[in-house]
Amino acid sequence: MKWLLIASIPVYLFGAFRRPIFAVALVLQLAYLAGRGITLGRLPLIGPGDTLAFFSCSIGLMALPFLYARELDQERDLYWGLGAIAALFAGLALPFPTLNMPLPPVLDTYWFELHVALAFFAYALFGVGALLGGAFLLKGRRSLLDLQYRAALTGYSFFSLSMVSGGIWGYYAWGTYWLWTPKELWTSILWLFYSLFLHLRAKGTSWDKRFAWLGIVGFLVALFTYLGVSIFMRSSHSF
Repeated sequence: MKWLLIASIPVYLFGAFRRPIFAVALVLQLAYLAGRGITLGRLPLIGPGDTLAFFSCSIGLMALPFLYARELDQERDLYWGLGAIAALFAGLALPFPTLNMPLPPVLDTYWFELHVALAFFAYALFGVGALLGGAFLLKGRRSLLDLQYRAALTGYSFFSLSMVSGGIWGYYAWGTYWLWTPKELWTSILWLFYSLFLHLRAKGTSWDKRFAWLGIVGFLVALFTYLGVSIFMRSSHSF
């Protein structure tokens, strides 16, 4: 099944300039994840290989509505950026072995799967927003900034729901809604960052460039929350 994930990488890069081909790459990844899910009897959300593949697919899935937005009809280079990011994380997933074990009892709940899936959808939307912010800085089209705000707001909504479902999962798993782990602390930092970021939109056009830059910084914070904490810190959330 891994050939589906491998095949999606060049298709994403080639499909960067053709929306239907971009969609084909996404279908390849969805087929890969569906095959993994059927084999495992659960969502493939354990281990770096599966989570990176899921993240890549989330980027493609969350980017697709924006690629069909009227404001991006002339922004073919932005298609390439979205395809390149999705291809990058798919490529990073390839060296890691897939974990085919059943879920440990502490993770064997729909609340865990909902929590993780929503978090990845949010990370993906923050990434889409960062690219839109970068495009605004290069081209100065305010419609790109409006799309960045839309992506960040939708991602923030997903992330808020992820935190709620994560708290419920934590209660069933450990008897408490909150543990003072590095992952939870960085999750809170990310949520507070985007809470402030979205409010800055009310500052008016004088803050446009700073808003775009902060959207890029926000995605870096999201990447550290996802990857950095697992790599550099010990946490119950580490993959």
